[in-house]
Amino acid sequence: MGIAVLAMKASVIEMFLVLLLTGTSGSKEVTKKSKKPKFSVPQINCDVKAGKIINPEFIAKCPAGCQDPKYHVYGTDIYASYSSVCGAAVHSGVIDNSGGKILVRKVAGQSGYKGSYSNGIRSLSLPRWRESFIISEGKQKRGMTYPSTLEYSSPKSSAVAKTDETTKLQKSAILVSTTPLPTTTTQVPATTPAEAVGTSPHPWTPLDTTTMSTSAITARLQPAGHRIRDMARETGSWKPGLALLDAGARPNEELKMKSVEPASKGDPNCKVDLSFLIDGSWSIGKRRFRIQKQFLKDISQALDMGPAGPLLGIVQYGNDPSMEFNLKTHVDSKDLKAAIEKISQKGGLSNVGRALSFVTKNFFSNANGNRGGAPNVAIVMVDGWPTDKVEEASRLARESGINIFFITIEGAVENEKQNVIEPNFVDKAVCRQNGFYSFNVQSWFSLHKTVRPLVKRVCDTSRLACSKTCLNSADVGFVIDGSSSVGTGNFRTLLQFVANLSKEFEISDTDTRVGAVQYTYEQRLEFGFDKYGSKHDLLNAIKRVNYWSGGTSTGAAISYALEHLFKTSKANKRKVMILITDGRSYDDVRVPAMAAHQNGVITYSIGIAWAAQDELEVIATHPTKDHSFFVDEFDDLYKVVPKIIQNICTEFNSQPRN
Repeated sequence: MGIAVLAMKASVIEMFLVLLLTGTSGSKEVTKKSKKPKFSVPQINCDVKAGKIINPEFIAKCPAGCQDPKYHVYGTDIYASYSSVCGAAVHSGVIDNSGGKILVRKVAGQSGYKGSYSNGIRSLSLPRWRESFIISEGKQKRGMTYPSTLEYSSPKSSAVAKTDETTKLQKSAILVSTTPLPTTTTQVPATTPAEAVGTSPHPWTPLDTTTMSTSAITARLQPAGHRIRDMARETGSWKPGLALLDAGARPNEELKMKSVEPASKGDPNCKVDLSFLIDGSWSIGKRRFRIQKQFLKDISQALDMGPAGPLLGIVQYGNDPSMEFNLKTHVDSKDLKAAIEKISQKGGLSNVGRALSFVTKNFFSNANGNRGGAPNVAIVMVDGWPTDKVEEASRLARESGINIFFITIEGAVENEKQNVIEPNFVDKAVCRQNGFYSFNVQSWFSLHKTVRPLVKRVCDTSRLACSKTCLNSADVGFVIDGSSSVGTGNFRTLLQFVANLSKEFEISDTDTRVGAVQYTYEQRLEFGFDKYGSKHDLLNAIKRVNYWSGGTSTGAAISYALEHLFKTSKANKRKVMILITDGRSYDDVRVPAMAAHQNGVITYSIGIAWAAQDELEVIATHPTKDHSFFVDEFDDLYKVVPKIIQNICTEFNSQPRN
C-alpha cells in the first residue's frame, strides 16, 4: 500500500514537471512570436524638403551625394522646413556626403535663420519661416516608435483629400435628408419666389418625408433655401445639405456659416516677388489688351498666391509707366483677378526701356511689399517691338538683382525689322541667352499656351540667375605677391588658391566678375573685371599668369589695384579685394589701405610664412578677425578657402537686400 502511494506521488510530480516544462516552452514560443518586428528605415532623396514630410518626428536614410549645392539649405543648427533634409544633415555634420541614417524632429518656425558654410555646404539666410527642424544621429530613442513609411504632402494628395471630404459631406447630406424625423410631417415654406427671398408672409404646407424620395425633398426645399445656398457659396462655406437642414427643419434658426478651409498662404516652393510689365500702347488695340488681361488672370490662377508664396504687382507702360498695384495690394488670386479686370488701357508708345528703369528704381522696395529674401522677377510683355532702347535699362535692372523675362507677341516680320530701334533687344535684356528667359509667341490667340511654361520657369528659383546672393553680386580683385621670396613652385600653389576661391563664385558678365593684379616693386594688371565672362575662361586665365619675381611693395600694389582694377567696378557690385603676401612690405600700407576702406572696398589680407601680422591687420577691413588670415606654409592656403567664403556670405547676408 505504501509503495502504491509513493508510486502515485511520483506520477503526480512527474505530470506536474511535464506541465511546467510545457508551459515554459509555450511561454517562450509566445514571447518569440510577439517580439516586435525589426524597424525598417525609410529611404529619402537628396531633394526632399522637410516641409513635404508630414511626420513630426522620424528616422530616415539619406543617399550619397547630397552635398550638391542644388539642394538648398536654410539656417544653421535649426533649419527652415523649406530646406533639403539630407542637405541639412550634411551641413550639420550628422552625416557626410556618403549618406546615412538621421533623426529629424520638427520644431516651431523661427523669426530668422542664419546662413553659414559648413562641411562643404553653404546654407542660406532666411528672414522667417513657419516651421523648422533639427537633425541628430539616426538612433531610436527608448520608448519611441518611428514610422517605417513616411507621409508626404502634395497638391495631388490635397486634391484627393478634398474630394473625399466632399464625398463625405454629400453622403452625410443624403443620410440627414433620408433619416426619419421625429414626426411624419415637416412644415416647409411654399415655393413662390417672393417667399423664397422672405419678402412676404407665407403659408406653411405639410411635407410628408416618409413617402418622398431624397431628390423630391431636396426639390421642394431648394427654392426656400436657394438664397442661403448662394450666400454660402459666395463666402466659400456652402456644404451639401446645409440649406436642407437650416431652411427646412429649423426655419426660424439663424444660419451659422464657417469657411470650409482657410485662405491659402501661398505655395512656399514658389516664393517670388513678381512684377508684370504689361503693354498698354495704342498699337496693341482693345481686343488684344483684353486677351493680355485674360492671360494675367490665368497666371494668377495658376500661381498659388499668398504671403508665404508668390506675390504679384502690375506696371502698365505706354509713353510713361504707371503702377497699377504693388506686391502687397492683393495677396490672393481671387482679389488679384478682380483687380486685373478693372485695368483700363492707357495708350501711347511702347517705351519698354523707360518701364524697366521705373521698375528698377521704384517697384521692388519695402514700401511696395518687396520681401528681400524672395527673388525679384520682372516679366515684360511686348506687342511687336519696343519704341525705345532696352539694353542699358535691362543691364541696370539685372545688376540690381532683377530676373527679367520677355514675352514678345507677334514680333517684327522681315520687312518690319528695319523699324526695330534695337535689333536683338530680347537677348540684350534677359539674364541669360539660353531661351529660358524668353518666349516668342506667334499670335495673341495662342498666348494662353505660355501660361504653364512661364509659371514653371518663374517658380524654378534655383535657375533664377540674377537674384543677388553672396556668390553672384561682387567684383572680386586678387592682389598677388610675385616677389622673389615666393618662388616658382609656391607661386603655382598661390595661383591654385586663387582658382579655388574663384570656383566658389557664380562667374558671368552679370554675376560675380574677377580681376587680378600681380606685384613686386612694380605692378601689373593680369586681367580686368570685364575680361572673362565664364568660369572656364577665368580658371584658364589664372593658370596662365606668369611668375614675375622682385621686391615687395604692398602699399603701392593696393593703390594700383584701386586705380586700375576697382575704378572699373560697376556701381551695383560689392567690391572685394583679396590680397596675398608672404612678407613685410618695403613701403607703407596704412594710407593705401585707408583709401581702399573709404572707397567701399572690402579688403581681405592673407599672410603666409614671413608676412607681418600688424600689416595684415592694417590692410584688412574691420573687424580684422573676420578679414585677416595667416598660414605657416603655402600648402596650407587651401584650408582658409571655406572660412573666407563663409565670411563673405555672412557679411553679405547681414546687409539689407536690394
